[in-house]
Amino acid sequence: MEKSLLIPREKIFSRVQELARQISSDYAGEAPIFIGILNGAVFFFSDLLREISLPAKIDFVRAASYGAGRVPKGTVNIVKDIEVSIKGRHVVIIEDIVDTGWTLTKIVKLLDERGPSSIRVCALINKQERRESDIKIDYYGFQVEEGFLVGYGLDYDELYRCLPDIFTLK
Repeated sequence: MEKSLLIPREKIFSRVQELARQISSDYAGEAPIFIGILNGAVFFFSDLLREISLPAKIDFVRAASYGAGRVPKGTVNIVKDIEVSIKGRHVVIIEDIVDTGWTLTKIVKLLDERGPSSIRVCALINKQERRESDIKIDYYGFQVEEGFLVGYGLDYDELYRCLPDIFTLK
């Protein structure tokens, strides 16, 4: 498949640093729990957390919403839940891309039932093309209107995740 460079690694790294400064400022004096959504957010999560200047706990959740290829299956299954208690704590969910919004909506609902003080969402890519859920994204790296994206954790059938830049797949 042909791919076209959309966001180079230098621009990604610069934006990750900006997001880390904003989150660190917003949570000054706090120790939020950062929850990464596997597998796609792992690169963004790692780079972002290395730039955060706060004491923080981390955990991960894994949700399955895509089958093979480019089309969401229509259902969201939690296949790995968090292991830390979030009751009374500030939570920041780290996601690679918000597309339809259904995965994130389910995860936010699941976590909200556990009594955190607050939940905010930080996504690398805020993509509006197929948005079907009214999910609030508090922080995002890049607004992308359309296209199928790969690289920097984003995949097509588990391929292309390790590319350091973000590409549009054609």
